[in-house]
Amino acid sequence: MNKEMTPFEIRQQIRNGDFTGNTSGFGQGFVQGNLAIMPKEWANDFLQFCQKNPKPCPIVGMSSQPGEFMLPDLGQEIDIRSDVPRYRIYEKGILTQEVADLTPFWRDDLVTFVLGCSFSFEEALIADGLEVRNITEGVNVPMYRTNIECKSAGRFSGTTVVSMRPMKAADAIRAVQICTRFPSVHGAPLHLGDPSQIGITDINSPDFGDAVTIKEGELPVFWACGVTPQVAIEQAKPEFCITHSPGHMLITDLPNSRLAIL
Repeated sequence: MNKEMTPFEIRQQIRNGDFTGNTSGFGQGFVQGNLAIMPKEWANDFLQFCQKNPKPCPIVGMSSQPGEFMLPDLGQEIDIRSDVPRYRIYEKGILTQEVADLTPFWRDDLVTFVLGCSFSFEEALIADGLEVRNITEGVNVPMYRTNIECKSAGRFSGTTVVSMRPMKAADAIRAVQICTRFPSVHGAPLHLGDPSQIGITDINSPDFGDAVTIKEGELPVFWACGVTPQVAIEQAKPEFCITHSPGHMLITDLPNSRLAIL
């Protein structure tokens, strides 16, 4: 698919079933979002969980009322039931299936949350001349469960999921400076260097996404990741919940520049 297409054009391709892949590198210049959809009786607890954990769970939008599936504040004709390439459906915390369209599963009590995504700051890194290995290698970013505890809220708790991009030390320092400007899309890295210090035992076996090459002299650099809510959902076990499939994001019409602190 042409990476020069507008977010609206990409969403139309997704809605029609013509694009089902991960969205890294697409919709350049525009905010991409992680997804969490749940019954209204769980929504307030989840909202508080996000507010207490803004690095892994930065909210960039939510539905105006339960059952609302159009998100006009985030883009032209966005229908959250069909405009994400792949969704995950959880029942009592267990992943039961992945689907490309939520229409058959939609309910009038569902509340949608859209959370900031690291794909937005990847663009800023590349613009500054830094390599983003997962884009270079054409794969989904590697993501790992860690031992970094989130702050609990109501029925939600869990540990932070991180995404990783290998860099030379000087580039890692520059990445910290760049990403500090983007608190709405995870902000500065949480950790640099030894993966075992944050509970990762095998850097070559990510829990989500794909492994990437780590070259000699490079450090693994770890950012808080929007897959974190999926771990919290697994633990909270709501009777029904929907997320995006890792790497398969909602591409909005919001420019990345709107989320930057200058």
